[in-house]
Amino acid sequence: VQLVESGGGSVQPGGSLRLSCAASGFRLGDYAVAWFRQAPGQEREAVSCIDDSDANTYYYYADSVKGRFTLSRDNAKNSVYLQMNSLKPEDPAVYYCIQDLDCNRLATLVPFGQGTLVTVSS
Repeated sequence: VQLVESGGGSVQPGGSLRLSCAASGFRLGDYAVAWFRQAPGQEREAVSCIDDSDANTYYYYADSVKGRFTLSRDNAKNSVYLQMNSLKPEDPAVYYCIQDLDCNRLATLVPFGQGTLVTVSS
């Protein structure tokens, strides 16, 4: 069971990045997937979550990213993506993804991957 985050990089304010969360060893489509971020010296923050385990798709976005970040899923690639637009100086962090049964336990989840680093600077 492995989740690998990728797609981070350095962009200018207002720029965009698309992060990928690729799973191996299990079917990611059977799970909700959450993205977290953690900047140096700050607490880990739940950024977004997608749960499409039933007929409806539920999305969670933190207020700090609402309207700028968008989650999507490609089950054929066993991956979930976080499209980040209009990046701000407060968005830099290591971004992690993690799977869970739903999006109701974000406060207790602890990502275990390497994460992918996002920096925003002019």
